Amino acid sequence: MSAPAPASPPASLFHLSRPAAGPRARPRVSRSRCVASLASQPPTPPPANANHLVQTLCASGRLARAAALLQGLPAPTQRTYKSVLLAAARAGDAALAAAVHRRLKADPVFRSDPFLSTRLIDAYASLGELPAARQVFDEAPVKSIFVWNALLKALALADHGEEALARLADMGRLRVPVDSYSYAHGLKACIAASTSHVPASALVREIHAHAVRRGYGLHTHVATTLIDCYAKLGIVSYAESVFATMPERNIVSWTAMIGCYAKNERPGDAILLFQEMVASDEDLVPNSVTIVCILHAFAGVNALGQGKLLHAYILRRGFDSLVSVLNALMAMYMKCGCLEAGRHIFDLIGHRKDVVSWNTLISGYGMHGFGHEAVQVFEDMTQMGVSPNIITFISVLGACSHAGLVDEGKRLFESMVDYNVTPRAEHYACMVDLLGRAGHLDEAVELIQGMHIRPSPQVWGSLLGACRIHRHVEYAEMACSQLFDLEPRNAGNYVLLADIYARAKLHSEVGVLKDLLEEHALEKVPGCSWIEVKKRLHMFVSVDNKNPQIEELQALIGEFVTQMKNDGYVPDTGAVLYDIEEEEKEKILLGHSEKLAVAFGLINTGRGEVIRITKNLRLCEDCHSVTKFISKYAEREIIVRDVNRFHHFRDGICSCGDYW
Repeated sequence: MSAPAPASPPASLFHLSRPAAGPRARPRVSRSRCVASLASQPPTPPPANANHLVQTLCASGRLARAAALLQGLPAPTQRTYKSVLLAAARAGDAALAAAVHRRLKADPVFRSDPFLSTRLIDAYASLGELPAARQVFDEAPVKSIFVWNALLKALALADHGEEALARLADMGRLRVPVDSYSYAHGLKACIAASTSHVPASALVREIHAHAVRRGYGLHTHVATTLIDCYAKLGIVSYAESVFATMPERNIVSWTAMIGCYAKNERPGDAILLFQEMVASDEDLVPNSVTIVCILHAFAGVNALGQGKLLHAYILRRGFDSLVSVLNALMAMYMKCGCLEAGRHIFDLIGHRKDVVSWNTLISGYGMHGFGHEAVQVFEDMTQMGVSPNIITFISVLGACSHAGLVDEGKRLFESMVDYNVTPRAEHYACMVDLLGRAGHLDEAVELIQGMHIRPSPQVWGSLLGACRIHRHVEYAEMACSQLFDLEPRNAGNYVLLADIYARAKLHSEVGVLKDLLEEHALEKVPGCSWIEVKKRLHMFVSVDNKNPQIEELQALIGEFVTQMKNDGYVPDTGAVLYDIEEEEKEKILLGHSEKLAVAFGLINTGRGEVIRITKNLRLCEDCHSVTKFISKYAEREIIVRDVNRFHHFRDGICSCGDYW
């Protein structure tokens, strides 16, 4: 890109940076050699076209030679300075950037150039040198809108959200005209302002309203950033509203909305929107971020067939050169029940593995109940010199929980401090789940009471789930006394406690909870199951009403249940909270979404074909028992992924060992 005039740098230079199309090899250049060439070596007489030569050397990664030539240049051009700064940022060479900074200060022509001030702030920001970026801004004689935007971007990327918002306010106070990029960086700062006393959602809505008043609300860049922010906040309806009103959409806009659905438990909508995008404009070509988002959506509904088609597209378009895409592909296969395929992709990544690659493999083993293997991968990771992060410990502790590895989980939890990882609420939730599932409820409660931070809904929810497994009324009431305050609109907590009461024959308490649900107009999340047949996705919802298709599926399940009763099976109607006859409760059980999906799979797939189902809630005990029987009686392998883990049913046995 040609260098713009100093007074008016093109706005396109100030987009938040995206990953390049492929991994860049870091130049094998000693940082000290570059700086020494610039600071201490005698000037090298420059050739006539030295500026062009420096730019060429920077483009090829030969920074030591470029730095030496720059030292002897009597009149470096703006483009030359820009080339060296970009090369320093790419190479991770903060010392070289600082040396260029010193040279610029001594240059009478360009030391006041706002374009180069902007480039210098960008370079320091990408190198993690935020104090130096602030210094450039403070010392800049001319603070154009581009210089202000560069600082806003640097602060937002460094998670200094409060400071970025303060600077944005300064722009208004000093009457510096803001533009679309000012708003975009300000919106990102709202998400980064996690320690602010004002909720991030309120900050985002405030800047959204300000942008609308100034005529920037429908600007593609601002609207796309708004969609991304609302997605991170979980306010999908606001993101949908922004997307619907956009007069123009580019691939980034479509990707942001697809990602919004995928990240907020609406994978089906993400897939439909992706299909709409592809059909709407042949010029809209998915980029690597689109690919990652849609792979996440395919994984969310177990759409293995469509995932395989996308894998072929990835290979054709060369996206397999990107580690981020391979990580997402690995996750898709593992979440669709293909553990070996996921491991194969992990091995293909080779020396390019990053912490996300390792986390994905650990999580995959954990979801499938292979706790020992997950712990071994964790050990391999640390031995390879890869530092575990917050997600790593969530994954490995979750794996220990699913496999009942209590002692191993305790050891790993205590080792977090050795890796400079401070336990968060998510880690405590994993430990409570680990202890609770294993029946160590007293120890789980002691852990909660000894937390150095306030227990989150996730922590109390883990305790409540354990109480449901072990039917512990007292601790369940303790957990719900907190959850009802923390999550007053979460009907699931009321339903779980009612289930515990019902199994304890405390019917009057069940009635009280049902009255509270009605009084507050709370509705539990309906059970949904997805199954892919012939590359088409089908969804079933738990029902107690009748229609011809559902009746056919229920009839098939009913035949299996009749056979099971002959073998001593008794339907588990305890979870049905309606005050009705047992026969009616059994009919309701036949309408559970997972049973309907299994029946649909039996009817519409060939003999020997694996039936793969995803469910949005925990698999209930009755569905678990019935599916085990069907796998044996129908001689079919059935793989069900519920909200917690995988269940591989074969020959009447489940891989979870009835521990879930």
